[in-house]
Amino acid sequence: MTESKTYRIVVLPGDGIGPEIVDAALDVLETVQEAAGGFSLACEFHRAGAACYRDTGAAITPEALEAFRTADATLKGPVGLPEVRKPDGTEAGLLGGILRVGFDLYANVRPIRLYPHAATPLAGYEPDGIDYVIVRENTEGLYLSRGLGLVTPHAATDTLLLTAHGCERIARFAFETAVKRQRGAPEDGRQRVTLVDKSNVLRSFAFFRRIFLKVAEEFPGVAAECLYVDAAAAALVARPRHFQVIVTENLFGDILSDLGGATIGGLGMCPSANIGERRAYFEPIHGSAPDIAGRGLANPVSQIMSAAMMLDHLGEAKAAAMLEAALWSVYAQGRIPFKTGGAVEGGAAVVAKALKQALREQ
Repeated sequence: MTESKTYRIVVLPGDGIGPEIVDAALDVLETVQEAAGGFSLACEFHRAGAACYRDTGAAITPEALEAFRTADATLKGPVGLPEVRKPDGTEAGLLGGILRVGFDLYANVRPIRLYPHAATPLAGYEPDGIDYVIVRENTEGLYLSRGLGLVTPHAATDTLLLTAHGCERIARFAFETAVKRQRGAPEDGRQRVTLVDKSNVLRSFAFFRRIFLKVAEEFPGVAAECLYVDAAAAALVARPRHFQVIVTENLFGDILSDLGGATIGGLGMCPSANIGERRAYFEPIHGSAPDIAGRGLANPVSQIMSAAMMLDHLGEAKAAAMLEAALWSVYAQGRIPFKTGGAVEGGAAVVAKALKQALREQ
């Protein structure tokens, strides 16, 4: 008999709709454990986010940081509240600088996939006709200047920094992702990595492009190409079937992943992973939506699919595939009562119930 594995999971419920969609994800994960077998998740809960900052003066408690440091993985809900601000006016309670930079989680992985009956504004696209991954460099770029920019009464500046080490490892991560993915680009089945930059204007991006093309030589079976960010934004709408893996700088990845999300039914469909050499956490790419918190409207799909990414990262590929298949089935059968804008009639618990039933039917 194979011995069951136990993974220690830190859970950060977050703000706004965070606790609702995290509860739904954990509910579904219980059923996945039963259906897949062979492993269990030992979850421990900690405070982090805007409400934590408001109450304690820190975005995350010391206990939560220590737990994050030693856990097998972390499942995080969205954080942030519009009224909770730092003295300089920027949003308080965000964890990107603390966790991503602090623990060198250099790869932000954002899958963009069109599911059956999802409310895409693009005409003529079948399910899986849009299926690519944005690999966003997570520790450098313009966001490295977070909280460090120079501001005077007459001007302000933030610095974009790219290093050879950072560019090389994110490029290699992107090519390795292309090789691992079972499907190539929907357009032609090719494994393809597209660098998105602005190398015609900024020397930092020309630097990135040179390194990217050098790394590409190590992967002769994967097509490598480069697009300027403005052209890429247009292409993600006009010909999204062309893409398999996109790699780009921090700010560009943040923007383009939201654009991609809009083409597959909204940000409520978009999970993400933040991955380093030793630590990783998994979260939706959207905000905390405090305006609908507690109203039975929250869509938990992004949180649940973030949990699927976590399972895959832990080595439980079978369980992750079961969860993705269950979501596909639920969408194909129209079993989620979506409202305009991606909200769900009945909220996160309704989606969790449908997914649990689909898992039991596999």
